Amino acid sequence: MVNIFHSNASIFLRKRCRVKTGHLHCENSPWMILITNLTTFENYCFNIFLLCFKVHLISWAASLGSRESWVPAAPLQPRYVNNWPITHWPGSSHHEDPHARPCYFTGLQGVGNGIRRWQKFEGNDVHGSLAEKQNPQQTQVITSYDNQGTQLTVEVHPRDAMPQLLKKFSLAKRLQGDKNGNTRPRQPGAKDAHAYPWDRSSLKSMPLDLRQFEKLDSYASQVTVKSGLDELVSDLLQEAHSDLERVRVIWIWICHHIEYDVEAAQEKDRQAFKPTDILRTQKTNCDGYAGLFERMCRIAGVQCMTVPGYSKGFGYQTGQSFSGEFDHAWNAVYLEGRWHLVDSTWGSGLVDSATSKFTFLYNEFYFLTHPALFIEDHFPDNKNWQLLKPPQSLKQFENNMYHKSEFYNKGMLSAHPETSVIKTVNGKATITIESCAPTLFMFMLNGKQEHGLLSLRKNGMKLDIYPPTVGTHKLQIFAKGNSDIYSSVLEYTLKCNYVDIGVQLPAELHQPVGPSWFSEQMGIVKPSHPDPIIHTSDGRCSVSFGVDEGISVLASLHGDEGPITEETGRRYIFQLHREKRAELKVQLPQAGKFALKIFVKKRLEPGNYVFVFSYLLCCTNTKVNWPMFPESFGNWGQDNELLEPLSGVLPANRNVPFKLKLHGIAKALVKGQDTWPLTLNREGYWEGSCSTAGCQEIYVMVLENANHNFYSYILKYKVNSQ
Repeated sequence: MVNIFHSNASIFLRKRCRVKTGHLHCENSPWMILITNLTTFENYCFNIFLLCFKVHLISWAASLGSRESWVPAAPLQPRYVNNWPITHWPGSSHHEDPHARPCYFTGLQGVGNGIRRWQKFEGNDVHGSLAEKQNPQQTQVITSYDNQGTQLTVEVHPRDAMPQLLKKFSLAKRLQGDKNGNTRPRQPGAKDAHAYPWDRSSLKSMPLDLRQFEKLDSYASQVTVKSGLDELVSDLLQEAHSDLERVRVIWIWICHHIEYDVEAAQEKDRQAFKPTDILRTQKTNCDGYAGLFERMCRIAGVQCMTVPGYSKGFGYQTGQSFSGEFDHAWNAVYLEGRWHLVDSTWGSGLVDSATSKFTFLYNEFYFLTHPALFIEDHFPDNKNWQLLKPPQSLKQFENNMYHKSEFYNKGMLSAHPETSVIKTVNGKATITIESCAPTLFMFMLNGKQEHGLLSLRKNGMKLDIYPPTVGTHKLQIFAKGNSDIYSSVLEYTLKCNYVDIGVQLPAELHQPVGPSWFSEQMGIVKPSHPDPIIHTSDGRCSVSFGVDEGISVLASLHGDEGPITEETGRRYIFQLHREKRAELKVQLPQAGKFALKIFVKKRLEPGNYVFVFSYLLCCTNTKVNWPMFPESFGNWGQDNELLEPLSGVLPANRNVPFKLKLHGIAKALVKGQDTWPLTLNREGYWEGSCSTAGCQEIYVMVLENANHNFYSYILKYKVNSQ
């Protein structure tokens, strides 16, 4: 740290390096240079000497001219010594007029080869001398970086700023140094690196119990800006008692108060945001987020760096390449002897790709993210800031599968394939996801929930996709997790060069398919068919499963061929109940593929039936042409059982036998042209027969109370025309 004080003004040069404590006074000069904590001091003596010499020239030139008449002169020309930008002052190496007046600093911040911006913090630019005369209390700041990310900052303070400056220094731990005398933020090394790939141990780069932050987060999110940045940080630190908590309150405040400026992000030549402007407008771009976070951390005494690089953020297309200027910036903070990564831009919310509007939506994932996960969507300009061993190449970054933050937030562990572009095999692609807990999933192929079979597993899911056409397709996978909202977790690009026409799936095949942990949770257990696909050679099948007490089941059949409406689709299913099991007898109207959809509802609760899962029924027998089952009415009880006739269409001019199990009734009869009573046998079945002669419809009717004369309709049959 190099501190230079003058009787007229205080110029503070801040160079992040290792120093030994000492004082250096310039002969015959009002300047005092305070050197603190410079280890490897010899390596920097030449640089410090040059800086001191330039400053001495400033003082000397200032003493020759009026303090009130300083005006901007020619722009500064940068020179480099040991990769440090050393300002070349007019008159220092050329023999110009000794009365030439010094010019003010203006800073062009070049971060590596990436985002370049003009820095104008609390002071004015090179054209702002008038404002300087009118506002002599303002501070001039210049910041620059070398190719290794090392920062040089120069602040020019008014002469009466010494008490505030010393107070600021006393708050900054970086000026005190550690036990080894180090004050410059240490460059990342082997002790900072985490193993790659991710070991699934934690989403964070250090052990954290987020419950410990509940009160702190609530406090930080409610702090308001009163005056300037220093006071804001001071207010935030009132409840923070460690470096981790200091970083946390700054992170929470920024994520809940600073809005992403979409318009500014789209302007290539826009100047950098000043912290004062960010506090006033509460808007900025990624540079502003990172710069503000670093500034606030430094005020709080926590070492922090801004890291530029490439990102897979707003506007990213699966499989795209990266080149040219960097498009994003984030931060590294030094906590408990190790570097950690944060991105307050992405922690604050998201931009809707359709409307290009920002929405505050706090994302915990980007706070102290495990580096092996952070690398999936952040590629720094300097590989050391990956904090990984081994580090990843840009090509690997481009080709690796991009798991969105919600993938991990919702408990996902891995996905296969691990590449974002998939080629189908025989018209099919299979994706599997492993999760740490049961999770609901859904998918969209080209924006529609079609052409796939998604089955749930206790530890994830399996998805088989059958693109309907040759070409490139977009596949999105969503997960629900513990919330009520499905969030996008993965995106794939499918390349299909062959379509199997025989695998066309019904449009009404809703997901998931097949019974799973979710159907058990909804009250359907021990299914007769655990697999999602049922093949039938004669067009008939029977599916049964246990049903929890108080649960009602509803089923419907859907196909893409034939005039089957939702109402008639239910007529090809006849539901029976035996003890605590439900049986669905299904007859298909023709060959093809059909979706058998299962719904449930609690009997005593109002509301609609809830979809649980689907079966895919397949029949290749072209001779299949089954009629519908008889139509049932509301008085057909859940525990009733129909043995015969099961066909809803009866032959004409025939005697047809009837056999049913009916509960809680006094009498039963069949009504056609005439009325035929049914009798109760020893096994508890009501049975009898009737003639269909002269009838178009046949009804089964019951008398529930022997003291009443009102019969209710429970079943309806149609009679074939002669």
